[in-house]
Amino acid sequence: MRYLLVTFLFIGIFSITSCRSDFDFESNVGNLRFSKDTVYLDTVFTNIGSSTYTIKVYNTTNKNIAIPSLKLGQGEASKYRLMVDGIPGKVFNNIELLAKDSMFVFVETTIDYNEYANSETTFLYTDRIEFGTTNDFQKVELVTLVQDAVFIYPERTPNGTNQFSYEQILLGMDEDGNNVTVNGSNLSQNDAINGNELHWTNSKPYVIYGYAKIPENEILQVDAGVRAHFHAESGLIVSENASLQINGSHSTTESLENEVIFQGDRLEPIYEDVAGQWGTVWFFPGSKNNSIKNLTLKNATVGLLVSGNDGTINPTIEIENTQIYNCSNVGILARTGNITGKNMVINNCGQASFAGSFGGSYDFTHCTFANYWPVPNQTSVLLSNENISNTTETVLLKADFKNCIIYGSSNLGLSLKKEGTVFNYNFTNCLIKFIDSGNQFAGNELYDFANNPLFQDCIIAKNNSQNKPDFLAPNENQLVIGSDSAAKGTANNSFSIFNDILDNQRLGLTDMGAYNFIIFE
Repeated sequence: MRYLLVTFLFIGIFSITSCRSDFDFESNVGNLRFSKDTVYLDTVFTNIGSSTYTIKVYNTTNKNIAIPSLKLGQGEASKYRLMVDGIPGKVFNNIELLAKDSMFVFVETTIDYNEYANSETTFLYTDRIEFGTTNDFQKVELVTLVQDAVFIYPERTPNGTNQFSYEQILLGMDEDGNNVTVNGSNLSQNDAINGNELHWTNSKPYVIYGYAKIPENEILQVDAGVRAHFHAESGLIVSENASLQINGSHSTTESLENEVIFQGDRLEPIYEDVAGQWGTVWFFPGSKNNSIKNLTLKNATVGLLVSGNDGTINPTIEIENTQIYNCSNVGILARTGNITGKNMVINNCGQASFAGSFGGSYDFTHCTFANYWPVPNQTSVLLSNENISNTTETVLLKADFKNCIIYGSSNLGLSLKKEGTVFNYNFTNCLIKFIDSGNQFAGNELYDFANNPLFQDCIIAKNNSQNKPDFLAPNENQLVIGSDSAAKGTANNSFSIFNDILDNQRLGLTDMGAYNFIIFE
């Protein structure tokens, strides 16, 4: 009997405590606080889903509350989508929130530009999240800039239930004779949707899915002011006997209205400097008459991949006033390439800013090869003539660097790897970082900086305190040099016959690298 009384006592206590008001929720309006009053969903392309944005909602009272209604202002017609307590939707009722607690609301959107088409190529789409009742609510504003675009993508063909096969581009053959392909499409002069895909204009941005290929004997003309956005694992291929001609020019405002920009298709600020978002611009063996002027290319895996030349003495690629940043592998990877470059700036690349491998022919004047990628074994310039096969010797016919800066965060800005017999290189009036802290290169004739024919009038930074370039902010890709730079006034004027990368004249004693020096404020 005593045990029975104890049992009833525990049941009674449990019943009393279970009737506490800790988890009673009362309808409440107007006592919420939000992590932000307005959510700006960064620019999206038409019909492309945005990133997911987060709002934190706080119950500021000492009571458990039930929000009568949580909904988008336009209700089910809104182009925004919400996720509340793990449930997707646009209208929610009686959302419970404990005293002094908080919850997350997730927001995303997909908008069809054509539903709101007008004479402009962009428009603002707005709505709001309302917390409360129809006549008494708190709100969080939602704002999205929607941009029209030209979309280039591989065609897909159904091949089963919810399965598709995608248009392919042939890259070559593997060692076993099998075709190597990648998802992509051939650019056309008369595409059924886009019209002439071999002439990119600045009227709309371009969004590329897969690899867009310039067919043989065709030329892709890219006008000044073009913006091209590449999706993950996408890029541009220049076929044999095809040409890429990028015709950017100097801009006069901070909007870079005449610059051509190649970058990824994620437009949120968090992706502004994230490397490896897309593939590469790939020049196949035999591509010819390629010209690149005033291009900014960033956040690729390899910026420019040059896998051969057209076999002539003329350069396969001529590059001027071009910047390449944040490549997870290499800025320019040339394999038996033939390139000339003026006013090039490359920085922040996982392995090397410029890599001339398998030999080739290179001529660079007033270029800045920096590398501040945060690993110890990267370099700024790599030259190699390693053999492609056991039967073919590759030769470095020429690698001339004139009035260039070769510098970075690692000790060795320059890496030379000679394997064949022909390995020709020459540095004239260059600032080169080379800190041989363990004397491991002592006696190595490749790095005989006193050898005047190979290193003529060069400045060698042998430690981190002397002969510095005095870059403005190299980790942020701001590589203009200051008045304390060792590159100031130490260039060879005979090579300074064109304006700097900002279109400023080179007068008097000229400066190494792509920029004239400035006085930092």
